[in-house]
Amino acid sequence: MKLKIFTIILSILLLTQTVIAAPFNANAKTKRIPAGTKFSLELLNSISTLNPEGTEFSAILITDQTSGSDVILPSGSLVRGTVKKIEPAKRLSKGAILYLDFDHIVTPNGRQLPLSLSVVGRSDMTYDGGITTTKGYGQAVKENWNKTVDITKTATEWGIDTGDNMINGYGKILTVPVGAIGGGIGGGAYFVGDSMADLFRKGKDVQLFKGEQLQVILTDPIDVPVI
Repeated sequence: MKLKIFTIILSILLLTQTVIAAPFNANAKTKRIPAGTKFSLELLNSISTLNPEGTEFSAILITDQTSGSDVILPSGSLVRGTVKKIEPAKRLSKGAILYLDFDHIVTPNGRQLPLSLSVVGRSDMTYDGGITTTKGYGQAVKENWNKTVDITKTATEWGIDTGDNMINGYGKILTVPVGAIGGGIGGGAYFVGDSMADLFRKGKDVQLFKGEQLQVILTDPIDVPVI
């Protein structure tokens, strides 16, 4: 008898849930955000290659996503993700590489939708979508050369400015060559010395700070429930 009563009650509960759920499913509406759509995100916490893989992070959408005249994902919508993979810094000035995995976005009605995003628009990207610092010895040498040029230019400008104030400007005949030669020697020494050091120096870690903005692109479409 008790078993029969329990069975009847259970049947009523299941029927009630079915009746309640049916109108919701029948009337549910979604609007699609297509693959290729660009989002702008702002990080809510700092992340770096010093964090272990699997570290969670959060960001917010800073631009409305619309469909026609409707805002379907407003700015401020929360995006969550994790540090997917880290390649540590290596010798020859090869910087660390940070790979991010964007997991889901929280819709205005509280739904969590799976999300697939890729970071874009950065000069420090690797070919496979990671974020790095120095890409290796070749880049380090190029940066050293640019610094050498700056040193020589600064020294030459010193010679010009100093000579303008000497002997009605004729002092430049002496000060400009001195500045240029001194800058060339100093810059050359810097270039050789730092380029040698870069052979043994490890690259830098990647650091993304709280408040930093990321430009990302949607790699798979998402269907957002709307009221």
